[in-house]
Amino acid sequence: MNDKTHYRKAFNSPYLSSADIVEPTVLTIKHVRLERDQTKKTKDDFNTAHFVEQEIRKGEKLKPMILNAHNSKVMKELCNSPYLDDWNNVPVTIYVDHNVRFGRDTVEGLRINTEPPRQKDTLTKDHPKYEQAVAAFKRDGNLDAVKSRINVSPEVEAMIKAECHDMA
Repeated sequence: MNDKTHYRKAFNSPYLSSADIVEPTVLTIKHVRLERDQTKKTKDDFNTAHFVEQEIRKGEKLKPMILNAHNSKVMKELCNSPYLDDWNNVPVTIYVDHNVRFGRDTVEGLRINTEPPRQKDTLTKDHPKYEQAVAAFKRDGNLDAVKSRINVSPEVEAMIKAECHDMA
């Protein structure tokens, strides 16, 4: 599913949309500002979230996200503040809800999970998953799958590579 193109990509929105999110995605909201509609379809101002991350996927620029009333309420709860100025550097999980009501229609919409994302554990030499990481590196030649589930410092990655090289 990740390598298919969503039909809404053709509309080239300046904002993050359900066409951009293929699975629940953890991002860090850098800040939220009240900004004029960039589509120029209206003169409305929107709560617009900008992210720390620069890319949604390798080579694909991460766009800002309009926070509708629902997502703004979620941010208020996550940050314990109704003020946009307090919604800085907040990790969130963004997902697609396929049952959002928009007028009389049911559409896909972006949602921010009401629970903060779980912080990933950090891999160390003594961690119970260390041997699994070594096995994954031997099998895959990289640690990409491991890094998607656990933080791996450059030092620990170098240890794993050295350990696998010594075994060869």
